[in-house]
Amino acid sequence: MLRYFFVVIKKLLLATLAISLAMGLGVQLWLAAWVWHYRDHPPTYTPFMHLGTGSPGAPKLRYQWVDRHQIAPALEQAVLAAEDARFMEHKGLDWDGIRRAYEKNKSAGSTVAGGSTLTQQLAKNLFLSRKKTYWRKAQEAFIALMMEQMLTKERILTLYLNVAQWGHGIYGAEAAAQYFFHRSAQELTPEQAAELAIRLPSPTYYHDHGISPRMIEYRTFIMAQMPLVKTPAINKEQL
Repeated sequence: MLRYFFVVIKKLLLATLAISLAMGLGVQLWLAAWVWHYRDHPPTYTPFMHLGTGSPGAPKLRYQWVDRHQIAPALEQAVLAAEDARFMEHKGLDWDGIRRAYEKNKSAGSTVAGGSTLTQQLAKNLFLSRKKTYWRKAQEAFIALMMEQMLTKERILTLYLNVAQWGHGIYGAEAAAQYFFHRSAQELTPEQAAELAIRLPSPTYYHDHGISPRMIEYRTFIMAQMPLVKTPAINKEQL
């Protein structure tokens, strides 16, 4: 009787494992299908947009997709200088950046630095949440690797610039340029582009408190780095 009981338990565990693996595979295939979709379709919304603007009293959603040629090259340079200077070199994960972030966090005894690439940030913005868990980071990394295989660097950068958050309810370069500078993303000056780039780590905080003198110094630093940053080649067929 006891032996029969253990056989039943073993079969149930194997069945549960098989179902879990099948469900996990199904989720990854679903994500892969959406990544493929975004090769030539703009996102209509993201989980961040929905959670940040969908409830009563929440800020108005400001989001307008624009193609790459409608975004000032200076903004591309500024964002890469601030967020991922090695964007053109890595394949979704920057192992050197991860190692440096780990060493800083270990030394500080808390999370003071992140090692996420721009591709990982896009994965989070498009599909995941703000929750800081090991599972979310693992899923973020897997989606980033998937994106690097299925999308061009140009497309990844264009998607990021269109869905990144720049303030309360403000998503994408066009909405940010219109809100903060009353001009299109295509008309941004290098200084304005650098100011938008330095807002990215804490967009709602800087929306509420403005740019501090220390951040103005950082803006100057980013402007100096911008000419050194490599950006993806322009696909003339899309112009």
